[in-house]
Amino acid sequence: MFESRKPRSGVRGAASLLTLIYHSTVRNIRRSHGNALIGLIMNIMQTVMFVTVFYIMFSVLGMKGNAIRGDFLLYIMSGIFLFMTHNKAMGAVVGSEGPTSPMMKHAPMNTIVAISAAALSALYVQILSMTVVLFVYHVAFTPIEIENPAAAMGMVLLSWFSGAAIGMIFLAVKPWFPTFTGIASTIYQRANMIASGKMFVANTLPGYMLAMFDWNPLFHTIDQNRGFIFINYNPHFSSVSYPVYVSLALLMLGLMGEFYTRKHASISWSSGQ
Repeated sequence: MFESRKPRSGVRGAASLLTLIYHSTVRNIRRSHGNALIGLIMNIMQTVMFVTVFYIMFSVLGMKGNAIRGDFLLYIMSGIFLFMTHNKAMGAVVGSEGPTSPMMKHAPMNTIVAISAAALSALYVQILSMTVVLFVYHVAFTPIEIENPAAAMGMVLLSWFSGAAIGMIFLAVKPWFPTFTGIASTIYQRANMIASGKMFVANTLPGYMLAMFDWNPLFHTIDQNRGFIFINYNPHFSSVSYPVYVSLALLMLGLMGEFYTRKHASISWSSGQ
């Protein structure tokens, strides 16, 4: 109480913030499951299940001809990985601890740390799961070849960033309309099963159908990602800049909304956090 606080330099303050985010990220990863390894295996199994279901669906419906010439399973995984990364990031941010959470009573903790930790923990688990699945497929089944690995990884990160930015919008609205936010975020995640465009490529869509999907940042990142993975595909109707600009705009709006919400936070909201 009577302890004098020594002023910290900008570098020390940044280092302290990064350390706090790191420990909060580890806590978030372990919170989903008592055993971190079991939690990772469960996420890997979810990814494998998605890939298997879509592979069977494409085979039964005879949609393999619509895919890009190359490794068909890699084509499916290129959409599933980004879809899951985007949705998991959004869900993690929406579910992060709000201003009335008991954790916020501890002095160094704040909502920015909680949001960052939630988003980073989702990214860590997804990248690790993606790496394991690709490694097993490469070693046990058939060697895979990615035309531009660095750019493809960039699209994974952009999918994560756009998901976190959309999650910020829902998080800012959540204390005011908790029921609506839960329903709306679930609808968005379910709609991305189709609207993400992971089942087809933009170059094959007619103009009237393209307009139904090109509003979605995830549609652009998946299509661009396939252009970086497959040498035989050159995306013409998607861009990298669109999801970047949209994500930055949504992130700024979400941060402003979260700041306003935090200033007007009431302890009675804690039941909805």
